[in-house]
Amino acid sequence: MLDLTRVRSGPAAVRQFADWGANVIKIEEPGVAADDKPGGSAQFADYQNTHRNKRSITLNLKHPKGKALFMELVKNADVVVENYRPSVKHKLGIDYESLKAVNPRIVYASVSGFGQDGPYVDRPGLDQIAQGISGLMSVTGEPGRGPMRAGIPVADLTAGLFCAIGILIALLEREQSGEGQWVQTSLLQAGLWMMDFQAMRWLMNREVPGQSGNDHPTSSPTGVFPTRNGHMNIAAMGNDIFMRLCKVIGAEELLTDERFLTVPLRAKNRPALNAAIADKTRLKDTEEWIALMNEQGVPCGPILSMDQTFENEQVRHLKMAAPLAHPKLGEISVVGQAVKFSRSEFGDLTPAPERGEHNGAVYTELGIGPEDLERLRQEGVI
Repeated sequence: MLDLTRVRSGPAAVRQFADWGANVIKIEEPGVAADDKPGGSAQFADYQNTHRNKRSITLNLKHPKGKALFMELVKNADVVVENYRPSVKHKLGIDYESLKAVNPRIVYASVSGFGQDGPYVDRPGLDQIAQGISGLMSVTGEPGRGPMRAGIPVADLTAGLFCAIGILIALLEREQSGEGQWVQTSLLQAGLWMMDFQAMRWLMNREVPGQSGNDHPTSSPTGVFPTRNGHMNIAAMGNDIFMRLCKVIGAEELLTDERFLTVPLRAKNRPALNAAIADKTRLKDTEEWIALMNEQGVPCGPILSMDQTFENEQVRHLKMAAPLAHPKLGEISVVGQAVKFSRSEFGDLTPAPERGEHNGAVYTELGIGPEDLERLRQEGVI
């Protein structure tokens, strides 16, 4: 796999393959200062997480010899992934049709801001811009506080996952057709897909969803409630779970209150119901309520900071902090994989490479000797 990606959306796709043993060659521009690289220095925590398990070479794709070397790599590659602006690959002459002429089996994957064509094709696309256009920011945050971005780059990350899914489908299809194809996704498409039921509220019912803060948009009581020592999440969807909740917190009177008899009524009278539940939940500590509610099958949980999350017993059991030995940074941890298999193991991780760290090894594989390699360096090709 040849990796032309940068920052987050494209690397999120490539990471899915690098983690499971794909031979990934990250191609970087020569002569760029370490602190001016897209995504930051190789020493940054984010960079280590994003670009682990790869080899890195430098290659000037604007130089004729650099492009020729890239095409030599393409001849034996299965996949090329890029997240340039759509026009860049055509200017460089490394678009899908150009690569297909060299290797008809190549699977070429592109992640962009808004798609590979259309009225927004030349606009720069960043996660927050996609969050705004997709409608995500219009439903995030508290009513009356204005639009709010999600706390993670959700459009970037989901676009990367869709890109990875598309690559897998294209590789499977290639087993039947013998040909590769161009896989395309964008931050905007990913953001819209993630809107899911909120999008359907408009598409089917012509209802424009708004902000609901910590409350679930349509189900009540589902949200954040105060406790004696902080806050907790409770999700009492449906009549049966609502009944269990009321019994656990000692608020059986809510079960006969005419305002809360049905699911629609509980949603309609959410503020009053939330206040009544909060009067009870603030009487005990979060940990006490979680034990009591889980015993009775009421969905609930703590609200943790990042340090507390990685100390959580279930998170530790799932091994979501994966160890990595770095030659300069020492023993560090990166985010583990969110998928597990019955046979295939998530193996040892290798550090994100320094720029051009594997020039010697990769170019030797192309049959380029030390003298020619030095000449290419002097010419600004690598």
